[in-house]
Amino acid sequence: MSKLHDARLKLRGELEAPPALRRFGSGWISGVLGLVLGVAGLLLVISLVAPGMLAIPETQMLRNNPWYRIAIHLILIAAFVFSALSLVLRRERMLGTCGVAVTLLAALVGGSQATIPGRMPLFFGLDFFVLNVLFTGFLFIPLERIFAHKDEQPIFREEWREDLFYYLVSSLMVQLLTFLTFLPAKSILTAVPLTEVRGWVVKLPFVVQFVLIMLLTDVVQYWVHRAFHRVPWLWKFHSVHHSARSMDWMAGARMHFLEILALRSMTVIPMYVLGFSPAAMNTYIFMVYLYSTFVHANLGWRFPVIEKILVTPRFHHWHHGIEKESVDVNFSIHFPFLDWIFGTYHLPKDRWPSEYGLPGHPVPHGYLSQFKYPFQRKPKTPPEKV
Repeated sequence: MSKLHDARLKLRGELEAPPALRRFGSGWISGVLGLVLGVAGLLLVISLVAPGMLAIPETQMLRNNPWYRIAIHLILIAAFVFSALSLVLRRERMLGTCGVAVTLLAALVGGSQATIPGRMPLFFGLDFFVLNVLFTGFLFIPLERIFAHKDEQPIFREEWREDLFYYLVSSLMVQLLTFLTFLPAKSILTAVPLTEVRGWVVKLPFVVQFVLIMLLTDVVQYWVHRAFHRVPWLWKFHSVHHSARSMDWMAGARMHFLEILALRSMTVIPMYVLGFSPAAMNTYIFMVYLYSTFVHANLGWRFPVIEKILVTPRFHHWHHGIEKESVDVNFSIHFPFLDWIFGTYHLPKDRWPSEYGLPGHPVPHGYLSQFKYPFQRKPKTPPEKV
């Protein structure tokens, strides 16, 4: 047990190595790529072995496509090559060794030729987690390296493991989250069918439906979000999200499980009850996922004209700022004019927040501790609203 603990600490130390040990040609980049691709390949192989339990139904067509298996095979080959390269280049060999180990384990489990049994009624989204992290990571990490707002912030910054675990939990529990998210909307539709309204809405052009969904969900989200800041017992849940001290593509995933249910179940009501087309709803759900990642990202882009119309990273970063001027501002997720109308707009010219998080940092570290935090009757330090 002691050796396993030491190996874990050594691996973490390698991932969080100082800049001098991460330079090009040191084997760090190839080691990280090898480990990430190896773990991703292993988890995808496991989801092939047990798709009835560890894969979402939406990826069945993907799994049945021969190119999906070829992609997994290429991922495992790339993982092995990068890991081997790291072993050659790097003096510390923990990254390369772990990358080779997980790649070989994936091959032993069955690799890209793993069998696919039948589906079970209950499932966990392991494949969804892997595809989710790979897609957003490979999209935003290069952008954050090239266009960083905070150049000194590393990829494996403080608390990155916690936020990655939030990704894992929300992905694994995707079936339960989806069911509970749509339950209130389905209950409303059962009580009030709105047949004529739904028939009219579904006939609208796709672009009109999409913009209307953005507007209606943003109005609902604005007031729900504002309530989570103003109502003390709701703030305890939302303070977990605001406890992140760094802003990047993973920061948006840090949300208490019960807040996810409350926020999503309220915001889907207008687009589901009013009868927008599945194509418009699915496109919006995909877009808002990317958009949420984008506005939390460590990107220093300036949008002088666009930021007056749409929410940008600088706008949302002020919502997470630790300064007093950041308290209870910028609740919109799409359209800043809602904050302007209701008196919560704050976007100082040419300025960003100096730091992020909560004054005094009262929220504890660790997923389980943060899950229990809102239920503690007498926290040692009462959370301050930011």
